[in-house]
Amino acid sequence: MKKTYKIEVDCANCANKMEEAAKNTEGVKDAVVNFMTLKMKVEFEEGADENAVMQEVLKNCKKVEDDCEIYL
Repeated sequence: MKKTYKIEVDCANCANKMEEAAKNTEGVKDAVVNFMTLKMKVEFEEGADENAVMQEVLKNCKKVEDDCEIYL
């Protein structure tokens, strides 16, 4: 399943860091961050709990870019 989330991030480089952090989160099959539209598209692994996975994605993104936000 794929879902799109609105995000808040300051620069394109930070958006790239968020994308990598999301991709490396367990339960995420793929993730794409678009800095221009401030959106993150996430494809979840089969059977993954989207809410739990997105909490981990947010945690991992905050580690690389502490002032970023994902509106869940």
